[in-house]
Amino acid sequence: MNGFCIAIHGGAGTILKSNMTFEKENAYREALKLAVEAGYKILKNEGSSLDAVAAAVKELEDCPLFNAGKGSVFTNDRKHEMDASIMNGKNLSAGAVTGCRNIKNPILLAKAVMEQTEHVILSGEGAEQFARKINMQFEDDNYFFNQQRYDQLMDVRDSDKTMLDHSDKKFGTVGAVALDKFGNIAAATSTGGMTNKRFGRIGDTPIIGAGTYANNNTCAVSCTGHGEFFIRSVVAYDISCLMEYKNLSLKQACELVVHNKLKNLGGEGGLIAMDAKGNIEMAFNSEGMYRASMKDEKQVVEIY
Repeated sequence: MNGFCIAIHGGAGTILKSNMTFEKENAYREALKLAVEAGYKILKNEGSSLDAVAAAVKELEDCPLFNAGKGSVFTNDRKHEMDASIMNGKNLSAGAVTGCRNIKNPILLAKAVMEQTEHVILSGEGAEQFARKINMQFEDDNYFFNQQRYDQLMDVRDSDKTMLDHSDKKFGTVGAVALDKFGNIAAATSTGGMTNKRFGRIGDTPIIGAGTYANNNTCAVSCTGHGEFFIRSVVAYDISCLMEYKNLSLKQACELVVHNKLKNLGGEGGLIAMDAKGNIEMAFNSEGMYRASMKDEKQVVEIY
């Protein structure tokens, strides 16, 4: 059997140590620790990389510190619209949901789309109908309410401004990549989108190849940042392509895309990536990225 490992992220942006209290930093570190351990436990027990990334992301969705699931930000109409996607590097199967409301764990719904339908992406009411059909867990609006998130919306609601995941006050997309004992890799990503977003805006998270991608022949990638730029750059698939067609290493591909191609376009953010040999890269062009990894029982948790 091969080795196994996992990496996770909780968003990238202007995350400054000077703005972080001791208590808040500890809370983030503990949340990242619990999430990466949830995924690693599955891998250690010979579970699949697909189940591992879903478990890690679910843990982050259940934590109000991150902009996904319970911690999702408010749209202009004071609702929550959540996106998620997951991809299996073994056979390129994928599932995603977008614009979902009141789904407790969008990542589990995305996984169900992949495993129980012939489709890749389900949106809005249709995704919710499917969720009810398979008895997915729903929560009322009170479950998702967070006073700090609501205050963020009130600050910008009467303007055309949207708030991205680019500061310690605006939180971030979450994601995971993993390699299991059988040599298969997988990726998963989940987000609550932008504060004050309108018109059903969709970012990169639910778009396979933009915010999420996995292929055993190359790598698994989960992105976080300004989604519009990640979509235009097809960031996750671009890294895979650079490895497949230009024979770049995972590190070379990530550095080229994040620090050159994406940055030159004006895109801020980062990503986590892993190849089938268990190499891990966590690249970002912002001040920081909430991230953690576990390999050979060694755990790393970093923010800045």
